[in-house]
Amino acid sequence: MDWITLLRSQQSDFIQRLTSSCLLHCQTEGQYSELTIIAGERLKALREFCWLMAEKYKRTSPVRDVFLNNLKGKLGEEVVKERLADLITEVDYEQRFGGDGKTDFTLTSNPAIGIEVKSRHGRIDQVRWTISAEEVAKNAVVVCILIQEDVNEAQPKYHLFLAGFLPTQMIKLRTGKISFGINQLLYGGGLKYYLGNLQTTKQINKQPYKASSTLLYIKQGDEYFNQGNYQIAITNYSQALQFNPGDANLYYKLGLARYQLGDYKAAITDFTQAIRININHSKAYHIRGLAHYQLAEYEIAIADYTEAMRINPYLGTIYKNRADARSILGDHQGAIEDYTQAMVQSPHDTVIVNLVSDHDSDADTELETEITECTQAIELNPHDADAYYKRGHARLEIGDQQGAIEDLQKAANIYWQEGKLVAHRDTQQKILDLEIEASLDILNF
Repeated sequence: MDWITLLRSQQSDFIQRLTSSCLLHCQTEGQYSELTIIAGERLKALREFCWLMAEKYKRTSPVRDVFLNNLKGKLGEEVVKERLADLITEVDYEQRFGGDGKTDFTLTSNPAIGIEVKSRHGRIDQVRWTISAEEVAKNAVVVCILIQEDVNEAQPKYHLFLAGFLPTQMIKLRTGKISFGINQLLYGGGLKYYLGNLQTTKQINKQPYKASSTLLYIKQGDEYFNQGNYQIAITNYSQALQFNPGDANLYYKLGLARYQLGDYKAAITDFTQAIRININHSKAYHIRGLAHYQLAEYEIAIADYTEAMRINPYLGTIYKNRADARSILGDHQGAIEDYTQAMVQSPHDTVIVNLVSDHDSDADTELETEITECTQAIELNPHDADAYYKRGHARLEIGDQQGAIEDLQKAANIYWQEGKLVAHRDTQQKILDLEIEASLDILNF
């Protein structure tokens, strides 16, 4: 029988005893107890702290809500503090509830090992605890506390049960958050042993732990990035940087995720840091140029594209992007030269080939005419998906990428409403290609 199976078996027994109030109650600090009672001066001190927090943050939330939320959290933290004693850092009452950076405690001997505490009140068969992807990434374990009494301002005594714990390595997130009930937890009696074993293992082999943790966060970050969960990817990349702050590619990936969220200024900061570490990071120059382009900083974008070309002169996409910026600034001859070079480097890229043809044949007038005709068709029939689709393509070819995406999205929505699923799917794919074309083609994850 492995330790997980054993703790789950003990948890089942604990749940049965919980309904009959036949529980282990030990008042000695540092010793395990299923039940902890908080009352008197200890409770008074917690209340006073929570009222201070309520007053401090009353502008953002109702005072009573802030007080109760803080009290729930601090009650749970007091339980964990009493049971684990010197094994963990003490609660810092100068900190706001929730802990510093989504971590409530760390092991005294190793601050890299975080512990998150979750407190809830409710029926045993219905209560659930929730943890976010960021909390999973930053902590080694989540400890769950069940509060018997309803939390309010006048309650004189609280009976608190250490409902169980979960190692975060056992939590597999498919979305930004996950919830679990008491029957999914491991028996709390194994918590101290688990943390002690975790502490010993990581003290013996710190460097392999550092390397494996970095790789794990990077792998998770890449998976979430590819799924389009960019915020969770950012959390994982940021965690990896805590272990390896000199990795240029990590800053690049972090910047790329921020770029996808439209946080262009933050992305530029990350790409700049990647370049400081590796001055020849062609991809960081390229996507930083795209971020400047999105902010209408076209001359700076051109400078970044030029640096990217200096390092990697064989990527047609860079020439195409510099051509776009030059065209907006009125440098039509420079744009034609760059589009032409883009076609030389990427002769099978139909978008680039079409752009060159458009400039060479003075097709801009025809595109404007097509946009006008499609606009007239839309005015006559606002549900003409084909008109939106054609206008979107025309806008793309004149460099209006945002307008193109908006038109294609409207077309996709109408196709869906009309049951034209193939057209809807193809249009959605085109939108995705437009949004990530200039960046994902060169990711090489």
